[in-house]
Amino acid sequence: MNSIIQMDSEINQAYAGFGFFDIYHRDSFKQPARTTWIDGWKIEYMAIADPKTIHNTPIVIVGGAFQNFNSYKYCVEQLFESGPVILIDLPSMGANQQITNRDTGVSAGTLELPDLSKMLGRWLDIVGLQKVSVMGMSLGSVIASCFAYHRPELMDRMILMGVMQKTRKSWRMILEESLKLMQENRMEEFGQAVILYLVNHAKLDKTRMSPTAKKLFFRQMAEFTGTERERYEINCNRLLRLTDVPIPECKTLVAAGQYDSFTLPHENANFALQCPDMEFALIAKADHVPQLQRRKETMSLFTSFLKGESIQNLDGIIPMTREQMQNMERRGEERVRVLQPKTQLTHREFDVQVPVTIVDVTFFGMYLKMDDVSQLDFVNDHPRDLALHLKDEEGSFAIECLIFESTEQGIRALFKHGSFELADRLSRFIARQKQAV
Repeated sequence: MNSIIQMDSEINQAYAGFGFFDIYHRDSFKQPARTTWIDGWKIEYMAIADPKTIHNTPIVIVGGAFQNFNSYKYCVEQLFESGPVILIDLPSMGANQQITNRDTGVSAGTLELPDLSKMLGRWLDIVGLQKVSVMGMSLGSVIASCFAYHRPELMDRMILMGVMQKTRKSWRMILEESLKLMQENRMEEFGQAVILYLVNHAKLDKTRMSPTAKKLFFRQMAEFTGTERERYEINCNRLLRLTDVPIPECKTLVAAGQYDSFTLPHENANFALQCPDMEFALIAKADHVPQLQRRKETMSLFTSFLKGESIQNLDGIIPMTREQMQNMERRGEERVRVLQPKTQLTHREFDVQVPVTIVDVTFFGMYLKMDDVSQLDFVNDHPRDLALHLKDEEGSFAIECLIFESTEQGIRALFKHGSFELADRLSRFIARQKQAV
């Protein structure tokens, strides 16, 4: 069925004005997704509107790897102030379970993020929409940016959240480590690791991420089905292969959680600085998932931008000028000196100790000096297998590391977070070091 496009009954008829959109009601999210098939690939979507704004430019939402349509259930009502909303899941993304092409059997893993953006453009051509605004969050931000680059004539406005143009080595190591945990079937550890990287555990007192939401998020990860594991692997590898995210030419809002520890605020700002027509803002007291922690403030920001209104005086929003963006602090956390800096790295399998001195530490990682540089080759050969030993009044414990830079001058490493209990222990350790200063 190559090049045959099969559409649902509503779309099979010629696109007839605003009949494309369903009028929103409280049970809209209980309805099954509508579908369009393009060359054996399935696109799932919802197209919903409020009668008062149905004639305005539609907003297409391209979510991240874990969102499904229900993730936006409590967001769309605010967005209706600016126009109709289209929620879309491309193959292997969101709740779209397709991992192989229906006609050819080819893996969805062969579709790179730019390919998905072009598919989005073809779909808009099919349904007859000639101008849209696009909102992309996390993984979806890459597809949104690629779409704006390939099809600028379709673009009105763009909202990006959790975006960076080039991936840093430490970020790629985090993704690779999560893949290893999943492939080794260490799903409890995998689920906790994903949450600890996406949710800034060091700022839970500020973000007020509810324990219930965190638990539900964790269970979603830890109880992945076989298909969901394949989809996670597909999307991780898409990101790991990513070398560059194109810059949109249209009017663009880039937003980031103030405490985002996954796509850092300064990385979002650096992307925004390259956009010719942009606004940038931080969402106060939020991390990588502001739509969960500060939904009202986040949607107010997005709606104001889409309506062409000022974002300067919105509650919970920190707009920034170009000068402020250029001078942003790159460090997300204060670097803390420890009371007992002399310690060691140990290997999880070999009986080898590497004496080190801790220069400083944060919840996310540390900088060390090697006491014996002759062990440098050993450290370089085992960047994922070493654990740092720490000690305070509560006792001794060890936490595994991901070493992303090791030279004679020093070792820079991330903590390999995969345990809520150990993360809490590290938080208490750091708090004690601060109190002693």
